[in-house]
Amino acid sequence: MAVAKFAEIKDFMLTQIEIGAWPEHSRVPSENELAEQFAVSRMTARRALQELTEQGILYRTQGVGSFVAALKSQSSLLEIRNIADEIHSRGHSYRAELIQLTELPCPATVAAALGLKHNERVFFSLIVHFEDRQPLQLEARYVNPRQVPDYMAQDFSAITPHLYLSQVAPLTEAEHTVEAILPDSFTCQHLQLKKPEPCLRLTRRTFSRDGAVSLAYLTSPGSRYRLGGHLNFAPAGATRS
Repeated sequence: MAVAKFAEIKDFMLTQIEIGAWPEHSRVPSENELAEQFAVSRMTARRALQELTEQGILYRTQGVGSFVAALKSQSSLLEIRNIADEIHSRGHSYRAELIQLTELPCPATVAAALGLKHNERVFFSLIVHFEDRQPLQLEARYVNPRQVPDYMAQDFSAITPHLYLSQVAPLTEAEHTVEAILPDSFTCQHLQLKKPEPCLRLTRRTFSRDGAVSLAYLTSPGSRYRLGGHLNFAPAGATRS
């Protein structure tokens, strides 16, 4: 019975976070409050809080309580933002050009990243994101059909893949790496580069609570794009997993 209640508490808390009822940095119910609400022991409630903390979904401040953590990349702590929002925040116009939206056999490297079988079907989208009239980013994204079965039916000139995935498979975890590359002719063509120039390529894998959702390769000219972020560190006494 304790195991079932423990799972029920975790599911309840994850749902409250995903639907926005508990926003980032808001305090969540205490062990005592959860124990009373679900009619369980404090030990069962403590286990739910502890596991969510270990997963990075919550953080604890000693003597104060547990709080909803901000979604951060494990590798760099850069906040994940919707590119359309980034561009609009600078007072510029945004538009997207869909190059390809298809279903194809899953390559081996993608299968390993998304928990699929080699050559199992996977969704693939290729999109150019524009800031004003200039291409800013080429997005090549593989999406897990098990997690997002309706991906192919979306209009990605009206909504970005990031925003759509955040709505239908709310992110609980992400990891990414950034590297400098020289683009091939295909990339140069879609980013309207007259000749190859150093580009930033961000490889990002995202997860919902049910597993890996997508693997994206985001490429931008170094002369047009930069990465940055504001880091908030937990105050003394706070613990983050």
